[in-house]
Amino acid sequence: MDRIIYSPMKYVQGAGALERLPQYAAGLSTRTAYAVMGPHMVKHYGAKLEENFKKAGLALTIHTFGGECSQNEINRILTDLKNKNAGVVIGIGGGKTLDTAKAVAHHAELPVIIAPSIASTDAPCSALSVIYTDEGVFESYLILKHNPNVVLVDTQVISQSPVRMLVAGMGDALATYYEARACFASGKVTTAGGTSPITALAIAKACRDSLFKDGFRAKLAAEAKTVSTALENIVETNTYMSGVGFESGGLAAAHAIHNGLTVLPGGHGAMHGEKVAFGLLAQLVLENAPEEEINQVLHFCRQVGLPTTLEMLGLKDVCDEDLQKAAQASCAEGETIHNMPFTVSPQPVFSALKVADKLGR
Repeated sequence: MDRIIYSPMKYVQGAGALERLPQYAAGLSTRTAYAVMGPHMVKHYGAKLEENFKKAGLALTIHTFGGECSQNEINRILTDLKNKNAGVVIGIGGGKTLDTAKAVAHHAELPVIIAPSIASTDAPCSALSVIYTDEGVFESYLILKHNPNVVLVDTQVISQSPVRMLVAGMGDALATYYEARACFASGKVTTAGGTSPITALAIAKACRDSLFKDGFRAKLAAEAKTVSTALENIVETNTYMSGVGFESGGLAAAHAIHNGLTVLPGGHGAMHGEKVAFGLLAQLVLENAPEEEINQVLHFCRQVGLPTTLEMLGLKDVCDEDLQKAAQASCAEGETIHNMPFTVSPQPVFSALKVADKLGR
């Protein structure tokens, strides 16, 4: 089996980077740029974006994202896209907006530029879209033909976003090393379609180390609504290192447990990275990881404000029957929990959820 590394063709990060979006769009197509934007971004940046494209002599169409990366939303946009002579798709917003834009570009066979407004997930860099139902329940992974042509990250924009978003991105990024380590040990096929190379494992480890070094200080910068070196480092960590690390290094139990938790309605208020962080604690319990390692993860989660209990995920009164359902969903056929270097079934996952909750308290 080949070792494979995936990454975007170009990654650009810095304060004010969004101002340069027209030049990157022009480098891919001189036809209409079709932007899928979250409502917040349309309100605060839509007019400026239209002005910048007009100055560059480029046509731009803006579609306001409907809220869920569902097949119905993707189909609606594809229908609209056909009438616009689009040459490039642009995704501007949060993770689900970006995943929708990537899926639309994939089906329309067009290049795509991804411009995240938050650093809450590693979605921007990946050749993957997570598809949910219209109600927000995980449905499937859509494997795309290629990674984004350009990922453009404006840290000034991200510094103005809710601090919780940045912290949730740290939760998503935190799992990167531990899941890549599991895949490297098992030799299972990663999202990139090959086995985990040592380069991906090294990036994943650097991702973890960066979080432990700069995560708390980046949170402080975000609270002050300012761009600092620590914030720049964590935005790159959450977005690029975690993106390349998970895709080429592999996903394992933490993300599968996240997917399982989405079947519980009470947890829908928790963000992706928040559920992944708790899923990581459960993965470490499954692995019977050293106490020192678990305590290190717990300390970091508490320091930056990531959830460490089911109650913190909105699941205060969850019953064992519902946890069994989440454990069952985590172990569904094709789930990434089967990338662990040992056989996993629902009962150990149920136990891990219970123990992780105890540890978090």
